[in-house]
Amino acid sequence: TGLMDNYIAYFGHVLSQSFYPVLQRAIGVGSAFEGWSPREQDVVYRVLIPMTPPRGHSFHLELDSAGQRHVRNFRVRVQLECTCSREQRDEKMLCFLHHPEEELRSSQDPSLLDTLCTDSYLDVHKTARWFYQLVRAVWPALPQSHTWHLKPLPSRRSCQIKVTNGTESFRIEMLFGVRRDNSDIFVSSEPGFAGTPSTLWSETCDVAEMKFFKHIARQAPPDSLHLKCLQFFTHLQLGFSFSTYTMKTIVMHLLNRVPVSHWQRRHFLRRLVQISESLCLSLQAKRLNHFIVGNWRLPEEISLPPDVRSSEPPNLFHRLAVDLVAHSQGISDY
Repeated sequence: TGLMDNYIAYFGHVLSQSFYPVLQRAIGVGSAFEGWSPREQDVVYRVLIPMTPPRGHSFHLELDSAGQRHVRNFRVRVQLECTCSREQRDEKMLCFLHHPEEELRSSQDPSLLDTLCTDSYLDVHKTARWFYQLVRAVWPALPQSHTWHLKPLPSRRSCQIKVTNGTESFRIEMLFGVRRDNSDIFVSSEPGFAGTPSTLWSETCDVAEMKFFKHIARQAPPDSLHLKCLQFFTHLQLGFSFSTYTMKTIVMHLLNRVPVSHWQRRHFLRRLVQISESLCLSLQAKRLNHFIVGNWRLPEEISLPPDVRSSEPPNLFHRLAVDLVAHSQGISDY
């Protein structure tokens, strides 16, 4: 967290007069920040870095209707805005819309449309390459660089790095995204299905799920074992057809129904049996509802756009419903 805070502070300084996206404070998401990493020896610290438009630009999210029904993708259309007001003139910024192109080229950095966009849409691959260059350029200025070594790792839709100091190492994946309607839902650069176009950004509930686990942590008694239950099953499912996210979703549904006072040590075996039974029932029904989308029983501090709150929850077991072999494999693994 300290490393990311230092990075964001330097990013703000370096980019202050540019027309690249404005980078906000990183938000820790995923198992490492929720407290239940399935493999503690191989933890990946995933952070989501919100982006807002630079001066003279605006972002407009457009739903991709051609996508798969159980996955929602968006395009981030970048639009130039008039900056001919007195305040902008005081900043000595030329208006991209109303100044001659020759004057803009000679006196001002290019617009975001000319750097990180493809056909007026923010491009994930271009953004990732730019971000990699930024991370490497800023690294020597950070206090961590005196005792840690930075190693970039390959990735096309995020920025992955490894930092080591000889005895410890941390693997960090930096995703970038745009917030939807001041909510806890983002469109992010996280990888989608194979061959995802570079202008598609996946809708993600990572921040909302992280806030749910923080809410449970505040309510739970000191000896609560809800995270141990989740770790147990994510260890258990390795090598089988169940994803880590499947087990996480089942546990989140139970945490939303079973009082936190019933997750103490004396309830451990009962909760494990209940998780197992929930998995069995979901397999038989070939249906496991997404936890966030369409859920009206979330804590008040989790903010959702109206369409996400009212939508039909996607079925995480949609493949089992259409593929008899996959369903038989799931039953066999169970």
